[in-house]
Amino acid sequence: MSRPRPLAILGGTFDPVHHGHLRAAWEAAEALDAEVRLVPARTPPHRPPPVADASGRVALLRAALAGQDRLALDTRELDRDGPSYTVDTLASLRADIGPDRSLVLLVGADAFAGLASWHLWRDLFAFAHVGVLTRPGTTHPLSGELAAFIAGRRVERLQGPAGQVVDIAITPLDIAATAIRESFAAGGEPRFLMPTACFADEALLAPYRALGR
Repeated sequence: MSRPRPLAILGGTFDPVHHGHLRAAWEAAEALDAEVRLVPARTPPHRPPPVADASGRVALLRAALAGQDRLALDTRELDRDGPSYTVDTLASLRADIGPDRSLVLLVGADAFAGLASWHLWRDLFAFAHVGVLTRPGTTHPLSGELAAFIAGRRVERLQGPAGQVVDIAITPLDIAATAIRESFAAGGEPRFLMPTACFADEALLAPYRALGR
């Protein structure tokens, strides 16, 4: 009996979703031969509230993910009250998939460098591996605390359900949701930074176009 493919998650506000998010998730899916879910945050603890509400961000994600079956949407953080702590999401996913399936938290290299500031960050490794999305030619020094904790956990290929760290090289797309929101606020049209499907229904973009009013 073959083992199930790993399950990997990429979290964020996705405010709005753009090609940088999607390409990173796609390349991680290929590198890990994994099912990848995008998990929009309800109340991100480390940043201001999103411009678009939960339903608006979900609608954009559904439009962006249409027509393929490698990436999926997971709304469990939106369905849960309170701050969107990653450790709670991983605990919920682990309860769903059981103790044996490989679970991978995907994070950018810059976010990984700050992992020691996350809520109950050491507990993350009890539930999942960490896949660090790296861009060629960039480095993000780790704190001594984090470097010491992950010593011996770095691997070339993930094994087992949780606890390891692997680097995943991704195409360096310099796209930021902040810049997209600024473009909308200035009356711009940031096409080709976001999936074309996101522009098919003007109602999906209304919260961002309102920034310029």
